[in-house]
Amino acid sequence: QVQLVESGGGLVQPGGSLRLSCAASGSIFSINTMGWYRQAPGKQRELVASISSGGSTNYADSVKGRFAVSRDNAKVYLQMNSLKSEDTAVYSCNIRWYSGNYWGQGTQVTVSS
Repeated sequence: QVQLVESGGGLVQPGGSLRLSCAASGSIFSINTMGWYRQAPGKQRELVASISSGGSTNYADSVKGRFAVSRDNAKVYLQMNSLKSEDTAVYSCNIRWYSGNYWGQGTQVTVSS
């Protein structure tokens, strides 16, 4: 079994920054991809950013240049800068490999003045 625990969400003003953290524990395959997804009210869940165990990254076009994903073994981070109101969503951590796909419980990020 794999557990993912997220932290770092909250309320921030437009233009501000937040850093999300996620720690995975349990039986984790060494070759994996960790990522952050988000779901805003009334919208489908979308990939925000991901990073493989080899260090390859992938970003949604809407966050390129503003967000940065990084990892340290089974921990993944999302540095979010220049936040906009449209970044408001529940952000969920994910880890996946060829035979596994696991999610965290989600953390709310609200960008509002």
